[in-house]
Amino acid sequence: MYASIRRYKSSASEEVLRRVKKGFVAIISKAPGFVAYYSLNAGKGALLSVSIFGTKAQAEESNRLAAEWVKKNVAPLMAGPPEITEGKVGVHKTK
Repeated sequence: MYASIRRYKSSASEEVLRRVKKGFVAIISKAPGFVAYYSLNAGKGALLSVSIFGTKAQAEESNRLAAEWVKKNVAPLMAGPPEITEGKVGVHKTK
């Protein structure tokens, strides 16, 4: 499994999360290799999203999907592009 973590800055974090829930979740969850998606308000204008996919290529594609969606749906609410961290999941545990 591979993860992509995107860190955004926004002055309207709750509105962005509302739009993500309403629109982006349906897109990302249908992408090939999808395992999980999380998005959270990290405070002080920071938003984080975590996408988990089966392969590195699929995780990288999630970044493209996110960038395209952000551009079309919430770009005016964002303060620049996200910081992106990607990598192979080393430890994973769910209940």
